[in-house]
Order: sequence, then C-alpha cells, then structure tokens
Amino acid sequence: MATAAAWWGGKWMWHQGGMLRLRKAGSRSGLLVLLSLLALAAAFAFYLAGHDLGYRLILVGCTSLILLSLCIEIAKKLRKQEYGLDLIAAMAMGSSLWFGEYLAGAIVGLMYSGGQFLEAYAHRRADEGMSALLAQVPRTALRLARTGFEEIPIEEVAVGDVLLIRKGDVVPADGALVGEVATIDQSVLTGEPFPVRIAKGGNISSGATNEGDAIEIRVVSRAEDSTYAGIVRLVEASRRSKAKLMRLADRFSVWFLVATIAIAGVSAIMSGDMSRIVAVLVVATPCPLILAVPVALAAGTSKAAKEGVLVKGAGPLEALAQATVAVFDKTGTLTAGQPEVGVIAGPEHPDRILRLAASLDQASGHVVGRALVDEAHRRGLVLSRPSEVTETAGFGISGVVDGVRVGVGGDTYFGEAPPSGLNGSGSAMRVMVLFDGTLAGTITLEDRLRKDAVQLVTQLRASGISRVVLASGDELAIATAIARSLGLDDVAARLAPADKVAVIEKERVHGKVLMVGDGVNDAPALAAADVGIAVGVENLAAAAEAADIVLVRDDLTKIATAIGIARRSRKIALQSIYAGIGLSLLAMGFAGAGYLPPVGGALLQEAIDVAVILNALRALNGREAPAARV
Repeated sequence: MATAAAWWGGKWMWHQGGMLRLRKAGSRSGLLVLLSLLALAAAFAFYLAGHDLGYRLILVGCTSLILLSLCIEIAKKLRKQEYGLDLIAAMAMGSSLWFGEYLAGAIVGLMYSGGQFLEAYAHRRADEGMSALLAQVPRTALRLARTGFEEIPIEEVAVGDVLLIRKGDVVPADGALVGEVATIDQSVLTGEPFPVRIAKGGNISSGATNEGDAIEIRVVSRAEDSTYAGIVRLVEASRRSKAKLMRLADRFSVWFLVATIAIAGVSAIMSGDMSRIVAVLVVATPCPLILAVPVALAAGTSKAAKEGVLVKGAGPLEALAQATVAVFDKTGTLTAGQPEVGVIAGPEHPDRILRLAASLDQASGHVVGRALVDEAHRRGLVLSRPSEVTETAGFGISGVVDGVRVGVGGDTYFGEAPPSGLNGSGSAMRVMVLFDGTLAGTITLEDRLRKDAVQLVTQLRASGISRVVLASGDELAIATAIARSLGLDDVAARLAPADKVAVIEKERVHGKVLMVGDGVNDAPALAAADVGIAVGVENLAAAAEAADIVLVRDDLTKIATAIGIARRSRKIALQSIYAGIGLSLLAMGFAGAGYLPPVGGALLQEAIDVAVILNALRALNGREAPAARV
C-alpha cells in the first residue's frame, strides 16, 4: 500500500488535513457561539430573577473566555506579521470589561465567534467545488510483473509500465489502451455525462474511471506529470493564492484601525467621558467584514469549479474580472484541433510522403503531428520508428525514418518557400515535407472552426470584453479567414511562441489581457498575460503549469461563464468592503457623539457584519448573466 509520503497519497493527505483544519476552526468557533448564546440566555435569566452578581459574573466569564481565545489568535497572526481588525475586537472586549459594560462585551464576543463560524462555513462550502476532483485521487496501482500483477505505490509507476485498471477503478496515470476497447467515465475531467468508448491505442487520462470490464493501459506519463496531477496542483495553488483585492482589504483594515483609535480618543477627550471609548470600539468591530472579501472570492472560485473551470485562486479570479482584451490561439482552441488532411504530390508519391511524415510525427505531441499520424492509420499505412528526432516548438520537426532524413514543418522552418504549384489552397494550413533536404511535397490540413466559437465571441462582447484578437502560428490567409468569420478585431499570424508574448504586451495598451490557448506552444503567452486560460482536455497536464485557469469541460462558452462569475464575485467583495466600512464609520460617529450606547452599538455592528457576510455568500449562488466590467 502507498504511504503518506507517496506523491498522490501526500496530495490526498494534504487535502484531508486542510479539511480537518477547517472543521476544527468551525468546531471551535461553533462552540464559542454556543457558549455566548447560552451565557446571554443565563445572564438574562439571572437579570430577571434579580441576581445582579450572577448576571455580571456570567457575562464577565463568557467575555473573558472569548477574549482569551481571540488573544491567542492575534498572537499567532502577529508572529506571521499579519495585522487585522481582530485587534479592535480584542480592544472592544477588554475596554468593556474595564469600564463595566459587560453586556456589550458579551455581544462583541458573540459577534466575533459568529464571524469566525460563518467564515469556516463559507470556506467549507467553497471547498465543495474541488472535493469531487480530489476525492478521485488514487494512491496505488496494479502493475504487470513477471509473476502477475502487483500493487505498488503510485509514485513508483514509470513510463512504459502496464497497469491493470479494474471496473470502477480510477486511472492513476495517463496511458494508452492495450486491449481492443474500453468504456471510460471522464465526467470529472470533462463534464461529459456519458461514458465514452476508447479504441485500442487510444489515450486514457488519469482521473477517469473505468466503467467497463477490466482493462490494461501502457503508461505514457508518470503520475506527477499526468492530467490529474495538473488539476490537483491547480487546487493546491488555489489554497495558497491571495488576491490583490484581499491585500487591499488588509490595507483598509490598517487605516480603519487607526481611524477607530483616533475617533475613540478624540470623542473621549472632547466629552470628558472615557466610556465613549467603549461605545466607539464596540461599534467599530467589523471582524467578519474583512472576512467577507476572501469568502466572496473563494466562493467564486468554487462556483467556477462546479462549472468546469478550475481557477488557481483568488488572484486569477480577480484578474479575470478586470480583463477587457481577449487574445486567442487558433489551432485546438477556436478550431477543433482535428484537421482534415490532404496531400499534394510533388516529386514523391503521396502515400510515401504521408507515411514518412507521419512516422516522424509519432515523436511529436503537436496537433498537426497527431493529425498526420491519424490520417496515415486511416489509410492503412504502416509507420516506422523515427530516430535522431529534433523538434522546434511551433515550427517543425526533423529526424531519420527508414534511413531517410525527413523534415516536416512550415516554410519558415526550412527558410524557403515551396515551388509554385505546391502551395495548396489559400484556406488550408500548409506543411512542407523534405526528404534528405529536398522538397518531396506539401501536405495541407483544414482545421474546422469549433461550433461554440461564434457563440463564445458573442458572449464575450456581452460580458464586457471590448477587444478580441487572434494570435496564430498559421499562415496569414488562414488566420485572417478565421478572424473574419468570427468578427474579431485584429489578427496576427505566422507567430512563434515568443511572438505571441509580444502580442500580449502590445495589447496591454487596451486594458488587462486574457490569453486563451491549448497549453502547449502557448505556454509563454499564457504565463505572460494578466490571466491565462488553457483549453483542450488532452493538454491539461501541460496547461496546469502555464495557465492561471484551466477549462476542464470541452465547452468554450464556459469561458464567458467564468468571466461572469469572476465579475460578480469581485463586485460582491467590493460591496462588502465599502458598505461594511462605510456603515461602521457612520455608526462610530454617532457613538463618539454620545448618541449610541455600547450595547446598542454592539447590536447594530452585529447586524452590519452579518449582513456583509451574507452578502459575500451570494457569490456561491445565482446565475451569471453577461455583465459589464467592474
């Protein structure tokens, strides 16, 4: 069996540990809430019975216990150099005990513990969007050995191993089917509700579930490099991410703390009534207020995950909310990524051109290479094993096949244009094939537009994306035809991966840039953009490393859905900041002027904080209609 140190096992234990910490935090704050309510009820009973000493002792004891718990939390945060409004809550409870405002102190204690409980609840709700993915993590695998199948820890699985996947098992690593056919449930990865049939040699992604009879797969990627590993890394990153908006909330908390102390001090000095300090501090205790910002953004991240869009955390979610420019790759992103192949004969026979080119492209992961290999198989051509392979991403590939040095790529890869008559049609991608340095012919590939591409562009316009640009490595004529059919604002063609980064930088003059690509040749641009979204279920392992967001489901319109979720979450977070702090400052003014006693201020602030937290929780629900940028 796998140990806790195993790679996958470690990820699962990490997830379970995080959930356990959330449950402990929720349990602790829940106990404090229960204690506060019971103490207030008991104190009220003693008050009605005329037992003033019992009334005071219960309130003092309850407030002191919660204050002690709060001071411990503050000490932990101070060691991490984290400063927040918890300090105001501690000052409010301490001053209420000092000046004898015991009921106000108990109400502040209930407010604090209630805010902590609501935060823990909100984060548990937000975590549900990721739990279905993490629950699928396998920790062991059945590997074929000389004596049969042996159960091994997942980190010991190597490329080339043959694994047995029983009915109901989760695939632990990306692999190719050894048998004739398999029935695979990919719903966790793609959102597709029905199992799919995979033929012999077909790719099966880690994280999918075997719905049919037991099958064997030959591993093509280690567990830590596989599709599911990339998704889990996204989930980990989402836990660690801290949005700029949250840092803004931290800055608000520092200034709010200074303002609170100033208002309390001035009101006490001007009135000569030191108890005004209690009134101001009590009404200025918005502990749940600043919690509302991470709650709203975490809720938005969770909701996006349920829609099949994995976001690395609050930072990318906020960047997505502010994007006004979208830059798209073409192949595998706006197009199906499954080109229709045709061969234009040159000096060589068409079948020989395709066979040798496809043999070489077996070593390439590019969509063009896969198309050539698939077409060769469809035509019944027997492929050979290539050697001495070198590939330049986005340009072409070279190697030796059957003693012939073969080169496959665009004309820029070879530094020359093909002779007249070998160009192919103006709307098709052209691939040159060279045998021993001599042009053998040209292969054309027609990559059809995805059915949901037109709808996506329409939805992006409606959601506030003012500029949509195509950045493609294809010929200008091909890219222009695609851009024209979609009504895009600009097009850049014949781009190397580094050139796409230049396009990103150029487009920044129009606003924050969203880059959408397939996560392979687009990795530099995905990383350079303000926010990068990777699409294409076959490329999730690579995409998880380069992009901020991964579209898990094979539906481009989910990009517009994610933008709607992001903008709504950011809008709700800003509402929480401005409304909460604004109302608190107003109430502090009344308290400092003597119009709001400590008990009344505590009740009013409780209402403000609960309202703000509940407003933040709205990000978990509701439908996202296209909306203008916020």
